[in-house]
Amino acid sequence: MKKFVISATFVMSFAALSAFGESMTGYISDSKCGLKGASEAHADCSVKCVKGGATPVFVADGKVYKLADPSMVADHVGHKVTIDGTLEGDTLTVKSVKM
Repeated sequence: MKKFVISATFVMSFAALSAFGESMTGYISDSKCGLKGASEAHADCSVKCVKGGATPVFVADGKVYKLADPSMVADHVGHKVTIDGTLEGDTLTVKSVKM
């Protein structure tokens, strides 16, 4: 029983950390270019790719994050932004976006 309680506590702690609120600064890029699109110089290309069917993604600290609701960043494709949200695995649920 003691091992079960310790294991359950560990699992619950890990789940809580993975869903922890985040505030990150990075670029809204496109799924086609990903990390390459994380710059001011790539903004026009990101916009074209998203209009062409690519999905917006968030790039920060050398990592590419999927967005749970890409429509939350539709007006910010190609821009450097700060996102407040919840990160679970590699998917970011956006609560707010600031330029």
